[in-house]
Amino acid sequence: MTVTLKTPEQIEKMRVAGRLAAEVLEMIEPHVKPGVTTNQLNQICHDYIVNEQDAIPAPLNYNGFPKSICTSINQVVCHGIPNDKPLKQGDIINIDITVIKDGFHGDTSKMFFVGKIQPHMQRLVDIAQECLYLGIRMVKPGVRLGDIGHAIQQHAEKNHYSVVREYCGHGIGEVFHEEPQVLHYGRPGTGLELKAGMTFTIEPMINAGKRHTKLSKRDGWTVETVDKRPSAQWEHTLVVTETGYEIFTLRSEEQGKL
Repeated sequence: MTVTLKTPEQIEKMRVAGRLAAEVLEMIEPHVKPGVTTNQLNQICHDYIVNEQDAIPAPLNYNGFPKSICTSINQVVCHGIPNDKPLKQGDIINIDITVIKDGFHGDTSKMFFVGKIQPHMQRLVDIAQECLYLGIRMVKPGVRLGDIGHAIQQHAEKNHYSVVREYCGHGIGEVFHEEPQVLHYGRPGTGLELKAGMTFTIEPMINAGKRHTKLSKRDGWTVETVDKRPSAQWEHTLVVTETGYEIFTLRSEEQGKL
C-alpha cells in the first residue's frame, strides 16, 4: 500500500479544490425542495462548477458515471444517479460533490431535508454527522485508521444504527480514489498509522436498519439498503497536520464546530 504524503504546494491546491466543493453544497441548498428533480440539481451544480468556478465535476464520465454529482435519496446509500423523478416532502437526500481544480480533487457530501421530515429521519442524519465529526476529531499523527473506524462504529451501534462496510473513505489528491482505504468500522490499534501530509476522506454511511447493501443491476452504480430502511452519509476531505487535522471542505455553517 503506497500512501502519498502531500507537499505544501499540493496541500494548497487541495485547499482550493476543497473550498470550491464546499461552496457547491452551499450554493445548491436553496434549490433542494419538493418538486425539484435530481436532474435539475445536477444541471445547476454542473453549470456552477464549470462556469462559475472554472473547475471540472469529477464524477462525470468517471468509470462511466453519467452525471456530475451523486444524489442518494432515503434508502439509497451512495452513488445515486440524478434522474427526472421529483423530490417529495419528507425525503432525505445526500448530495455528493467532487470538483477538480488545477489537477487536484475536493470531495464532500451533505445531507439535505426536503421540506419537513419525520423525527426518526432527523435523528439518523444527526447521528451520521456525529459519526463523521467524531472520526475527524481523532485525526492526528500516530493515530491508526482502526482507532477511527472503531470509534465511528461504536457511536453508530450504541444509537442502534449500523455501519455500511462495502464502501469507505479513501485517499485523495491528484487521483480521485487512492490509498489508503478509510473504513468506518474496525479494531483499535490496527490499520495504517497516520502521518502529517496524508490526505483522505472520512464519509461514514449509517443505516437505520441492517448494514447490508445491494448494488443495482440496472445501472451498476446505485447502492441501496437491502431492507429498504433509510441511510445517511456525510463526507469531508482533510489533511493530517503536525498537530491534528485541517478540513479542506468545511462549510460556513460548520465554522467553530470542528
